Amino acid sequence: MSAAPAIEARALAKRFGTNRAVDALDFAVQAGELYGLVGPDGAGKTTTLRLLAGLVTADGGEVHLQGQPTGKRSAAVREAIGYMPQQYSLYGDLSIEENLSFFGKLFGLNRADYRERERRLLEVTRLGPFRDRRADALSGGMYKKLALACALLHRPRVLLLDEPTNGVDPVSRRELWDLLYEFVHDGMAVVLATPYMDEASRCHRVGLLHHGRKIAEGEPAALVRNFPHSTFAIEAADRDAALAMLQQRPEVIALSPQGAGLRVVVSGAEHAAFTSWAALVGGLQLAAVAPDFEDVFLGLEALADASSGVA
Repeated sequence: MSAAPAIEARALAKRFGTNRAVDALDFAVQAGELYGLVGPDGAGKTTTLRLLAGLVTADGGEVHLQGQPTGKRSAAVREAIGYMPQQYSLYGDLSIEENLSFFGKLFGLNRADYRERERRLLEVTRLGPFRDRRADALSGGMYKKLALACALLHRPRVLLLDEPTNGVDPVSRRELWDLLYEFVHDGMAVVLATPYMDEASRCHRVGLLHHGRKIAEGEPAALVRNFPHSTFAIEAADRDAALAMLQQRPEVIALSPQGAGLRVVVSGAEHAAFTSWAALVGGLQLAAVAPDFEDVFLGLEALADASSGVA
């Protein structure tokens, strides 16, 4: 038998008034796996992470840690899970070292364990030379690395990250991803929320969220490879006019701007009908292209809306 997942959501649900922020959500993440919760703002990513961390109470469903329901075992949850919110998780008037010391005491680490963890985390994050710098004087990337270090002080088995690279420069963004791969390689389970399709493609598996529901799950490359619809790049003399025409075509599932042109996802069953129509329209230059992860997400999101009657 395979080992129980490090963390698992079973029919997880949360409402805020009439809004179903999380709606019967199921997924499981194994030790040594990086799982991405992918979707735009309002998809339910942050609420899902807060439910997993035990920061809000679910209206339905359960969270399981290594096969056991968390229930009200808050101490066990705190020991097993590290959580890094999107922002404002540190004390700006404290230095890097003081923030680490504060969180070390919060987690109840003894002096020897704390010193060893502090040394290791300052080393891997390369924050050692700046240990006396106040958190509110750090760059975006350094701030995120300090927040990550604080979340890892107690050696959690599961790490929850809410858009960890938001507002971070490209170099620091790459460094953060290198750190995540190192932690996963050492056996940690990581659940990462992101709206960025390029980051989603770096995860081992992803769950695509739309209005709190999971609309697809799998390895990013497999989702792209098995996408049953067609993608086209379109150039037009009048892009606005072309956009208006394409929005009326029943074959078009999703479309988005791409430079001076448009990128269109077309129903696979209607590929021939669409190309025949486009050939009769003056001023359109049509080229079939391989779908990317963004095409897959936009297409699946549009199909989910259509099936639920959303215009």
